[in-house]
This record gives sequence, structure tokens and C-alpha cells, in this order.
Amino acid sequence: MRSIIVIPARLKSTRLPGKVLLDLGGKPVIQRVYEACLKSELHNEVWIAADSEEVFNVCKKFTGNVLMTRDDHPSGTDRIAEVAAKIPCDIVINVQGDEPFFDAGIIDRLITAMQQNDAAMASVCAPVETIDELHNPNLVKVVTDVNGYAVYFSRYAIPFSRDKILDDASAYKKHMGVYAYKASFLPEFVKLPVSFLEASEKLEQLRAIENGYKIKMIEVKGFEKGIDTPEDLEHARKKIENNGII
Repeated sequence: MRSIIVIPARLKSTRLPGKVLLDLGGKPVIQRVYEACLKSELHNEVWIAADSEEVFNVCKKFTGNVLMTRDDHPSGTDRIAEVAAKIPCDIVINVQGDEPFFDAGIIDRLITAMQQNDAAMASVCAPVETIDELHNPNLVKVVTDVNGYAVYFSRYAIPFSRDKILDDASAYKKHMGVYAYKASFLPEFVKLPVSFLEASEKLEQLRAIENGYKIKMIEVKGFEKGIDTPEDLEHARKKIENNGII
């Protein structure tokens, strides 16, 4: 099965405008993400989906695998679907454009999961580390069934603990926003109307669950937070400097 990685690169960002083009140790953030994805052993190609001429022109300096996409897509999945319709593939991995330290081994695990399961999608989770994380609405939580398929995603701490005050967060799972899709599923998904659950939580993966599609979850020990704020960017720059990353 032919697998491609697509990195949506949006110029506009609410909390950190233009973050994909900001300097990170002498390279733009988006280039760091692209180079991290290249370390995957099972992928066939890595593509960047640009939403503006500015992003497109910067990306062309380090790769020919960049496509200009429409600037009016309502979601990242719609942008991914546009690229998948142009590049022959069976599996599409969506890696966010603000994950410069992304572990490429996760990509290989997602590709393997999509090859071995009948799920329309796959994604990643890890144990919640602190009570503060558990109650942070910006950190999405997920519950799974005994076979590792997602039951529900929420910004709330799920499941609710009725009988005791929570003092250990590690039994809960947090969601990492990287996805794998069957390429044949993408055109079906983007035609579905925004669902009630999706509109309530502002989480588009709930549209798939509400319409009966399976999402296989891959559990990892932990993951690096993406760059969402100026503080995140400063942390990433220090990590580059302290670890001598070229």
C-alpha cells in the first residue's frame, strides 16, 4: 500500500501568527517538521500543503514536494483531502506543521496499523501526566474500547470519576493530533456535514465516530508538544541549541 505524509502549512495562526515560517535554529519551523517526517522508514513521499504564496515560496527552497491548496478550507482534513486527490496513494498520514520534533517512528506505527486494521482512520494517544493536563481543555482526552478503537474524544476529563477525587492522572489518555487515513475515506469524510458532537467539542474527528467510522488508537509513552505560543517557540529554540541539532 502506497503511503504519503502530508503536512498542512497554514500562514494564519491565532495564537502565533506565521509560526510555520518562524526561525528555529536557522531553519523555518515547517522545514524542521518536513525533515523529521523524512526519517519515517515506511512512507513513500512527504508533501507540504501550503495555503499561501508566502508559505509555498519558502518551502520550494528546500523541497519540490509542495502543493498550493485552496485558502478557504474549513478544516485541515479538507486540505489533506485536496492533496490526496492529486497524489496517488492508499494511506495518508497528516502531521501538523508545528511539530518540529515529531517522532517518525509514530508514522511507521500508524502506517502499519492502517495496513492491518479495517479502520478508516488511526491516531495517537499517551497517558496524561498531571492533574493540570487532565483538566486543560486545550489538551484533548480520549477513551478507547478493549480493542484500541476510540470511543470518544473530549476536552473534558473523561471518563468522569463519580466516587472519588482524582489524584492520579496516568489512567487517562491524552490525544496527539496526528492522523492516518485510508485515502478512499477522505472524500467521503469531507462530504459529511458537521456533526452535533463535532460542533459541541470543536473536534472534527468526532464527525467520523458519530457517523460510524472506526478510529484505531496507537498508544505511545509520551509526545513532544507542538509550537502554539511564543513560549513554545522559545522552548523549541533552546532545545535546538542545547542538543546541537543542525
